[in-house]
Amino acid sequence: AHAGQTYGDVTTVNGSIRVEAGAKASDATTVNGSIHLETGASIGNAETVNGSIRGDERVRAASVQTVNGSIRLGSGSQVGDIETVNGSIFVDRGSSVGKDVETVNGAIGLVDTDVAGGISTVNGDITVGVGSHVRGGITVEKPTSNWMPVSMKQRKPRIVIGPNAVVEGPLVFKREVVLYVHKRSEERRV
Repeated sequence: AHAGQTYGDVTTVNGSIRVEAGAKASDATTVNGSIHLETGASIGNAETVNGSIRGDERVRAASVQTVNGSIRLGSGSQVGDIETVNGSIFVDRGSSVGKDVETVNGAIGLVDTDVAGGISTVNGDITVGVGSHVRGGITVEKPTSNWMPVSMKQRKPRIVIGPNAVVEGPLVFKREVVLYVHKRSEERRV
């Protein structure tokens, strides 16, 4: 998709998709490839199965989802929800997420980001970084035998609530975690 243009769905099976700076597309879907949203790109849903999703600054998306890949969104981005199964999630300064941020096996990192929903993981570390605000709480689910062999020693997820960060809603840890709360952060239980 080219800069300044508006497109319908952009779909491929074995290839990557790039939405150029300032371009708009309804949806971008691939199975075996990455999705790159350049600065100011706007899209409905960005979905891949085996690939990463990268958004430069000020991207807009209704949802960003992958199964086996990481998601990285640049500063000033606005997305509805973010989800991956096996991959990390990073959202940079001044961004907002209208719903939830979810992963099963991957780290989640936020810097000065507003999340209207909650954050959830099973095996990943979570960093609610400086100046971030999470309104829907944090949940760490208990792994099932489908995700991790019972005999395997389980690593404890590390949860960090950084300086000037606010977490509203419940902190629900259904397994043992290591929790770090910066003395200048604020936890509110609703």
